[in-house]
Amino acid sequence: MSTKSANGYAINNIQSSSPPNRQSCRRRLRRRGSFAMLHRRQLLLFVPLLYFTGLISCVRTLFSLLQSPGAVYRSHEIFQKLWSDIEADNSSTIQLSSVWIYKRRLKEQRPCSIGTTASNSPGANLYLIVDANGGLNQQRSSICNAVVIAALLNATLLIPRLEFHNVWRDSRQVSKLVLTSVEFGDIYDEDHFISTLKDYVTVVKELPAELMERYSNISNIRNLRVQSWAPPRYYLEEVYPVLLKRRVVRISPFANRLSMHLPSHLQFLRCLSNYEALRFSLVISALAKKLVKRMIERSSNSDGKYISIHLRFEEDMVAFSCCIYDGGRVEKSEMDVVREKGWGKKFKQKYRVIQPGVNRINGKCPMTPVEVGMMLTGMGFSKDTPIYLASGKIYQADRYLAPLQKMFPLLQTKETLATKDELAPFKGYSSRLAAVDYLVCLFSEVFVTTQGGNFPHFLIGHRRYLFNGHAKTIKPDKIKLVNLLQNTSMSWIDFKDQMGSMMAESDRKGIMVPRVKKSTRKGSIYSNPLPECRCLWESKRATNRSNSYLMVDC
Repeated sequence: MSTKSANGYAINNIQSSSPPNRQSCRRRLRRRGSFAMLHRRQLLLFVPLLYFTGLISCVRTLFSLLQSPGAVYRSHEIFQKLWSDIEADNSSTIQLSSVWIYKRRLKEQRPCSIGTTASNSPGANLYLIVDANGGLNQQRSSICNAVVIAALLNATLLIPRLEFHNVWRDSRQVSKLVLTSVEFGDIYDEDHFISTLKDYVTVVKELPAELMERYSNISNIRNLRVQSWAPPRYYLEEVYPVLLKRRVVRISPFANRLSMHLPSHLQFLRCLSNYEALRFSLVISALAKKLVKRMIERSSNSDGKYISIHLRFEEDMVAFSCCIYDGGRVEKSEMDVVREKGWGKKFKQKYRVIQPGVNRINGKCPMTPVEVGMMLTGMGFSKDTPIYLASGKIYQADRYLAPLQKMFPLLQTKETLATKDELAPFKGYSSRLAAVDYLVCLFSEVFVTTQGGNFPHFLIGHRRYLFNGHAKTIKPDKIKLVNLLQNTSMSWIDFKDQMGSMMAESDRKGIMVPRVKKSTRKGSIYSNPLPECRCLWESKRATNRSNSYLMVDC
């Protein structure tokens, strides 16, 4: 007899049927367990198969990429094949006296907004110290930003300290393998910098004695780590309270520590700092003046006009790019040593994948002298075109420069234009030599940039500022160029046609000065100073600057 539960089920019947149900459940569980084990075994077999399939696919993709047009450096082969045609070609089309055919009239802009004068409030007892790191022109950006921040915080600016990484260090710093300081006066005219800014920001060469007694050394002063591209609000909310409390703060490192987008009165201070206050020291400007004069004298057949080329084929640049040229095992061994010396184990870390072929296809490899020469010849520049080559020590110069000198016998460098005695004060000062190159390039009729970076970024903008908003610049389409210089069956006529198109596109982009509403890191006032620097450009100090800048202010 069975009893019923509250919900009416027969308990005895359930209990009597329980053993068979348990056995059935066990059988089902065994089957499921067997299936799961089989599934795991299949998965264990599938995962390695998937891994090796993916690995083979990646290797195949990389192999095919390395074989794709442009991945392998063949420019010297192409040059040797085409040299007889290049040498026989007398159909040059470009005259330097009329090379820049585009003229642009600056449109009327909104009223000028300039910075406010320096304050005599208690804030004048606050002091800002910055350490400008990086190369010459990255430091230039840091100095301009320091002026803006000092004005924003109503602080007195200590003359900025310049620091160089061991890759860019001068010979006077060779014994030091860490960041080391360079005197501001080694590069720039300190007194001119201070006097130009005096109505906007107070700049001093030394901290007051009382502060030096308190801290004994600048390295003991509170160093603030500021985020990259920080907006003005960040400095007012995060830095100013600390500055009020301590009276002096230090910001190191300082490269790229201020947003490109600023109110117009602060942008004016950037313009004033970059184009007026930062004048190279007398020793630099004096040598540059001589070299410009000699380039003009050697360019008498082209109405005193010359081309300048910024060539980034130095040993450290080739090593850093991880690109492969035609030097074989010797080149690889040399570049490994340079990378180890300059960057330690950075290029040997597990996560870093070095793909020279990919770098070349993407236009990231430094152009060689022969590539620059073929490009300019193809664009229509004749062999008697005067050229100034701005560069550090070219990697294997005797070998790589020979083709460029073949194509352009009037090629000059600071070493060929200056005497040994004139260069003696600059020996080992890479930053001073870079400044000389900057000034000689500044006054060339055409500037050719080959790799990008801060040097052309600042120089292109400076030339636009000096020469009424435009100046001739050639920016190669390197992706297109490496594809062309891979084709061993290409004729010289076909190459010239392609270079003519590249020249036209470079000209088109050269006159496209953006209508700046919001500066970006790439489209900054340093490369596109107008219209944001228009107020300064129109001022009396900017009048006729294109004629007098080098003689007076460089």
